[in-house]
Amino acid sequence: MERATETFDCLIVGGGPAGLTAAIYLARYLRHACVVDDGNSRALLIPESHNYPGFKGIAGPELLRRLREQAAQYGVHFARARVEELKRAGDGFSATLGGRRITARRVLLATGIVDEKPAVEGLREVVYRGAIRFCPVCDGYEALDQRIGVLGSVKTACNKALFLRTYSADVTLLATDDPRSAPAELRAKLEDAGVLIVPKPVVAVERAGEGLVAVLQGGERHHLDTLYPALGCDVRSDLAMSLGARHNDLGNLFVDEHQQTSVAGLYAAGDVVTDLHQISVATGHAAIAATAIHNSLERNLRAASAAPAEPRRKARV
Repeated sequence: MERATETFDCLIVGGGPAGLTAAIYLARYLRHACVVDDGNSRALLIPESHNYPGFKGIAGPELLRRLREQAAQYGVHFARARVEELKRAGDGFSATLGGRRITARRVLLATGIVDEKPAVEGLREVVYRGAIRFCPVCDGYEALDQRIGVLGSVKTACNKALFLRTYSADVTLLATDDPRSAPAELRAKLEDAGVLIVPKPVVAVERAGEGLVAVLQGGERHHLDTLYPALGCDVRSDLAMSLGARHNDLGNLFVDEHQQTSVAGLYAAGDVVTDLHQISVATGHAAIAATAIHNSLERNLRAASAAPAEPRRKARV
């Protein structure tokens, strides 16, 4: 394994909106930052986001491309890899990635979450085509008055189905388990809200024009415009946990008002911290964390320029 040849001011693990925003801030603070990313940001699954401020609509891949381009122009270093191990190294940290080791004074985890997907035939084939959405907070408005399906076990899909009734009177809960297992109280909530519960488990999903079809056990078919999986997720906080960082039962990391975890020098931002999975929340976390990281390091005083700076001209009004 190669030994590290340079130490970064901050290692950022994750190249989604949180990680890239933090990288931009740190680079503009004249800090030496490295983003390590394996290319699997959850934002890549967003066909088009309409609630990110300043955009009437922007696809996740395009937003990431712009953020990465902006970070690169300020000299952020990028490594396409997965951090396999994170350890303490003196007052900082040492990370192992693909047989290589790098060190950093501070670390920001922006590793996000991974959505769980059930063994429902055809789901993987249609997930990237826009008919399957993961975030009703992000794009429920775009499903206004559509035929909406919510896929998952009765218990996990219930709250998402009730939330989506805000946008459509045609909401169907498509159970991956036995629909008859629903407790009476939960069933009453759904019925009162006008949410239909299918009588049998879903076994397959098929593409149908701009929409899709959910196929039940026994062959019954339900035509839908949009499908929201409600299957839970895995929080990618294992690197922090290996250092003893405090977390809740789901794996979300506890942080202070500066986004620092219970491990000194280790910060976290975005979905790895909160269950409100929003780009605007992630970028807010990133701005707070990057500023705190900058302020926690020794001052990086600018050396006097050899040539006198040209006086700035005032803009004409």
